[in-house]
Amino acid sequence: MTKQNVVGRLMAAIFVAGVVLMPFPWRSASAAETAPYIVILRSKSTDPVAMVDEISRDYGLRRRHVFRSALNGFAADLTPRAVRALSRSKRVALIEPDRPVEAAAQTLPTGVDRVDADLDPTARIDGVDQRVNVPVAVLDSGVGPNADLQVVGGVDCVSFDGKATYNDDNGHGTGVAGILGALDNGGGVVGVAPGVPIYSVKVLDAAGRGNWSDIICGIDWVTARVGSIKVANMSIVGSAVASDQLPCGNPQASALHQAICRSVAAGVVYTVAAGNDRVDANNKAPATFDEVITVSAVADFDGRPGALSTTTSSSGCGGTVSLDDSFACFSNFGADVDIAAPGVQILTTLPGAATLSMSGTSMASPHVAGAAALYLATHPGVSPAAVKAGLIANVTFGNCARISVRLGSAPAVSHVGGTGSAANCAGNGVTFGGHGAVFVSGALPSTTVCWWFGNS
Repeated sequence: MTKQNVVGRLMAAIFVAGVVLMPFPWRSASAAETAPYIVILRSKSTDPVAMVDEISRDYGLRRRHVFRSALNGFAADLTPRAVRALSRSKRVALIEPDRPVEAAAQTLPTGVDRVDADLDPTARIDGVDQRVNVPVAVLDSGVGPNADLQVVGGVDCVSFDGKATYNDDNGHGTGVAGILGALDNGGGVVGVAPGVPIYSVKVLDAAGRGNWSDIICGIDWVTARVGSIKVANMSIVGSAVASDQLPCGNPQASALHQAICRSVAAGVVYTVAAGNDRVDANNKAPATFDEVITVSAVADFDGRPGALSTTTSSSGCGGTVSLDDSFACFSNFGADVDIAAPGVQILTTLPGAATLSMSGTSMASPHVAGAAALYLATHPGVSPAAVKAGLIANVTFGNCARISVRLGSAPAVSHVGGTGSAANCAGNGVTFGGHGAVFVSGALPSTTVCWWFGNS
């Protein structure tokens, strides 16, 4: 448990074959004298490019990004003298250090089967290429190339060497995109919302790492295209700080949170990974933000309810294991989690034509992004809050699998399969229906929790 437009990072943007090339000039200050910062300007009438040029003349800097849609401001490597000057400026609303961030890590994949996307009349998964026309942005390491994905455009927010491309040179983003929207064409794998138009918003480098300013660059680009892009997935996790907990409208809220607030207010639905550290998601951004749909992971190895599979996984579990139809042993949890979805050994796409099984809340989140796209396909024009409420309200009851959960530590692995009723779970259930997996209560109690798995 995402959480892309008009990125005028520079004097000129050169468009070649749909790729935005954004060279950034080095200024006089050496890298050893500078540190990365994000600056939000107080007035929308203040031109961020003009202010960057002014600061550059006076103090020297390396400009990284200019924000115009989700925020009005810029990101740059600043000298201590420039930081002091900006902190005193009446034109500056907020200046904060930039922070690092990283990726949270035609066969019918078990996850698609488990959320019953193959039964959804809007998804129409039948081996015939009939695409869901709700554009989705994947903010990640890039997407593709892969012929099983309909990539319609994108932006590169991490390359400053004049070699910008939104192709994926890590693999994580393409895996996320495959779960979300791989084509239903009789080959490879199929996604939850087959054939959705995908915008590749490259905010992580080849190692799956980036900074919050890179993420804000992507959010800014998406926000400027809100007329086209309706859903954005961010399988990205960073440590939360105190300013991340401040609400929308507070000028001291973190730059990342302010960008998400304005993008959601503009109409973009964000699904985000809860993270894979076995801690409360309250400690992670953007997972802690109320405005996004935060997704934790469950393990499912056969696409069916009832804890029938004997397969287990120890991936990322610190010596424990994930059992079939149980909470994933690596997944973050807590009151900020909205929804759970399959996230263990999910078969998906890689750049080229290969497929690979991947695990993590990064894999859980795009199941819900696909569900959001399906919801919007039948509820066009509704707000992000309505999409979130609609997904959570779409519950069905079936077989029950029970796990123990301890607040403040990793979930235990005790697990009992079997059949139950709604009363057994007392409102604290996770259900899988045609529009995805839903964490009903929104908070994990300190005692045993039931997780409801589907209607098939």
